[in-house]
Amino acid sequence: MFYSKKLKKIKQIKHCFFSRKNGFSKGIYKGLNCGRGSKDKKVNVKKNLNFVEKKMNVRKGKLILMHQTHSNKVVEIKKNNYKKKIIADAIITKMKGFALGVVTADCVPIILYDTKNEIVGCIHAGWKGAFLGVIKNTISKIKKISSDNKIYACIGPCIGKKNYEVDKNFYKMFMAKTKNNKIYFSNKNKSKKLFNLRKFVTNKLVKANIKVDQVDRDTFAEKSNFFSYRRSCKLKQKDYGRCISSICMPELN
Repeated sequence: MFYSKKLKKIKQIKHCFFSRKNGFSKGIYKGLNCGRGSKDKKVNVKKNLNFVEKKMNVRKGKLILMHQTHSNKVVEIKKNNYKKKIIADAIITKMKGFALGVVTADCVPIILYDTKNEIVGCIHAGWKGAFLGVIKNTISKIKKISSDNKIYACIGPCIGKKNYEVDKNFYKMFMAKTKNNKIYFSNKNKSKKLFNLRKFVTNKLVKANIKVDQVDRDTFAEKSNFFSYRRSCKLKQKDYGRCISSICMPELN
């Protein structure tokens, strides 16, 4: 389990970037696989999510996950929708006693807390969602609730630049958006480039005047700690697990 040093100091919230360690899953999903969309045994995933609920100190059924689709959609979790299927790639809430969760396996998990308005949030920021504006949309959603904010964010474990190989078409797409995106790429060989997803996402937050902390770990490189989509593809495995990151405002006793 990994934590933001800065967010850890804020007593009003509880958060965690869970590793794959602990948990009930076996085989290629060994450990704490929280991917309901994986082909893992449903009973094991359920046990793993129950473990997360206990660690986050929320009641059963109060861990809220999204059906993630690499979109830029943001949903505010309220009493009238938390039991429904949430199709989004970012969620925010003002409700205490609810843990928000994001599952990843190389993509960037981002957790947020607005100290002035007591709003927590989490973002699933793969390259596509970040490219389409999921970070900007999440900040806008928070600012719609109140324009007077003090937002802190932490970027969790994700794939590192040295392991994120992309082709020329991927590079051209980013360059077509703005030539400034060149700073996120370096050459690997004549046909491939390396993409710095963490830096790309970090700069999106910095430009929005968000105070950013990092849990700078490489999901591809650290097999014992994290699941990785790209590593699973390289090993020709049929599927892959997902790690979970979560944040909540505990209920007042």
